[in-house]
Amino acid sequence: MNCDKKRIDLFATVANLFASKILYHKLLGLEVIKYGPDEVLLGFDWRPELVGNPAQNILHGGVTSSVLDVAGGLKAIGERIKQIQPASLEELQKQLAGVGTIDLRVDYLRPGRGKRFEATAKIIRAGNKICVCRMQMKNQQGLEIAVGTGTYLVG
Repeated sequence: MNCDKKRIDLFATVANLFASKILYHKLLGLEVIKYGPDEVLLGFDWRPELVGNPAQNILHGGVTSSVLDVAGGLKAIGERIKQIQPASLEELQKQLAGVGTIDLRVDYLRPGRGKRFEATAKIIRAGNKICVCRMQMKNQQGLEIAVGTGTYLVG
C-alpha cells in the first residue's frame, strides 16, 4: 500500500472514530461529512434537546462551542497525519494518544437559529507539538453563527 493510500485510510479511520465511537458526538448528532488532508466538514441537525434558550428556541452555546472544538481538533489531527508517516493505525494511535485542546476561544456572532448547521476548520499554524486552528459554524442559510480559535496539543 503506498503512503498516500495509507494516509487516506487513516483519515477515514479517524473520521469513523469521531463519528461512531465518541458518545458525546453521537449525543449531539454530529456527522463527519468530509474529512481529508485538506478539508474538515461537520454537520448536525437542530433538535429540541440542543436548545439553550427555550424562549428564543436557539442552540445552547455549549453545543456551538463543542462543535467548533471538534472541527478544530479534527483539523489539527489531520495536519499531524500529514506530517508523520505512521506504519499502522496502532502507531498513529500511540502518536496521537495525547492530543487535546489547550485553549479554545469562541465568538458567538448571532443566535444559533436554523434547521441544519455545518462547521469547518483551517490551520493557522501547525508545529510539531502545537497546532492552532480557526473554525467557523454556519446554518443552512449560510449565516455565520460563530467562529472560534483553538490551540491543540498534537505531539
